[in-house]
Amino acid sequence: MTDSQQTPVPSATGSAAQNAPEGAAGEGATGGGTTGGGAEDRVRTAVQAGLPSAIADLSQLVRIPSVSWSAFDPENVRRSADAVAGLLTDTGMFDRVEVKQAPIGEGETLGQPAVLATRAARNGRPTVLLYAHHDVQPQGDEANWDTSPFEPTVRGDRLYGRGAADDKAGVMTHVATVRTLREVFGDDLEVGLAVFIEGEEEFGSRSFANFLEQNKEALAADVIVVADSDNVDVDTPALTVSLRGNVTFRLTVSTLEHASHSGMYGGAAPDAMLALFKVVATLHDADGAVAVDGLSSYTDAPEPPAFSEEQLAEDAAFLPGVTSVGRGPILSRMWSQPTITVTGIDAPSVANASNTLLPSVAVRISSRVAPGQPAREAYAALEKHLREHAPFGAHIAIDDVDLGDPFLVDTAGWAATEAKRAMTDAWGAEAVETGIGGSIPFIADLVREFPDAQILVTGVEDPDTRAHSPNESLHLGVFKRAILTEALLLARLNERTAS
Repeated sequence: MTDSQQTPVPSATGSAAQNAPEGAAGEGATGGGTTGGGAEDRVRTAVQAGLPSAIADLSQLVRIPSVSWSAFDPENVRRSADAVAGLLTDTGMFDRVEVKQAPIGEGETLGQPAVLATRAARNGRPTVLLYAHHDVQPQGDEANWDTSPFEPTVRGDRLYGRGAADDKAGVMTHVATVRTLREVFGDDLEVGLAVFIEGEEEFGSRSFANFLEQNKEALAADVIVVADSDNVDVDTPALTVSLRGNVTFRLTVSTLEHASHSGMYGGAAPDAMLALFKVVATLHDADGAVAVDGLSSYTDAPEPPAFSEEQLAEDAAFLPGVTSVGRGPILSRMWSQPTITVTGIDAPSVANASNTLLPSVAVRISSRVAPGQPAREAYAALEKHLREHAPFGAHIAIDDVDLGDPFLVDTAGWAATEAKRAMTDAWGAEAVETGIGGSIPFIADLVREFPDAQILVTGVEDPDTRAHSPNESLHLGVFKRAILTEALLLARLNERTAS
């Protein structure tokens, strides 16, 4: 991109939206639907007026490289948590705002800092828990970014930067919604609020269950809004109704006690790389479909909408001539079938290669689990398969296991109905129920701790967001409509009794 096509976002609060094209942040402001006058008109006005500050504050959050992985500086995650806590405190709407940590598992090691803000409900109104996460994925190779990953930049109608969409835009959707409620209702707001902004979602939410247990009373709610998902496109809102689970682990394949000269022993001695390639190849059939007995598909899923090979190739950035893998409707492959991917490998680089037979090689295996199958059952099937298919008597070791169960949303409740109505009114387009191929494992923990709560999975992403990838971005029109959706939903719940 040339300098004339990209604009760094100023750090001064309130000035950032001036760099976005006039239409980008304002699309959908007067969408159709059955919204009434009075308070809802004021909600629309307040969302529009608050958008420049929301974009500027989002940009400030993007500037903090809050990567939660253990190899990165945890002080940046702490800085990010403190910044989020400051934004929530400044709304003046909460009885209490805290930065808190919980232990990981049964040990003494604490997870990354999270933010918890609460405001009690009044006069029988429901309480809504608003969830997002302030940690981000590593930026990867900065050479693959068009602009610096932690310098937010507007190009066209999108804000670029790591975390601009996933999930600091989710954080700012909640903050901007609370600001809107303050503007419209002030101290007369009766709906209860709990805001939980996690700090380690991108690193497996390892202290999440303990955090819920330790703060159960503060987090208890009638409705839980998880702002960490996708939309159909920049013009069509989506309520996510199914999520795949995940199983990840390190697989180490070993064949030799030490490295040996490949010229002297090659052709007779089995090296670990050959054994690894052969066992990994058994995980899929010739079509690229999963070939592991015991990994099931979600057979009760409704017929997914049509989705073409051409659209898939465009959205996933296929190289010329590359074709899709698997069988069945494309969206069913992405929403309701299991997958297995090798996401990393520990082996000598090409630059450091020597003529030796490798004694051990390790890879990271990531499997998405179809809705309806417990993650532990899927892991057992994977482990059994790998051990049974190890070639040449190779030794198989599996460790660093993470499990997350899939999730199916109950769309029969009043909260889902109200959420889809708010989406339709804010976007000017009917809300669509979708599945998501990705995983949000902690939702299973929410269901366990709060079985009576209605869970809504929403988000600010679209097919061009490129979450987790270089050049991650947020569509500013989607950002505005996400804020308006949540603000309309909470304004309506402010007139509803909890029962």
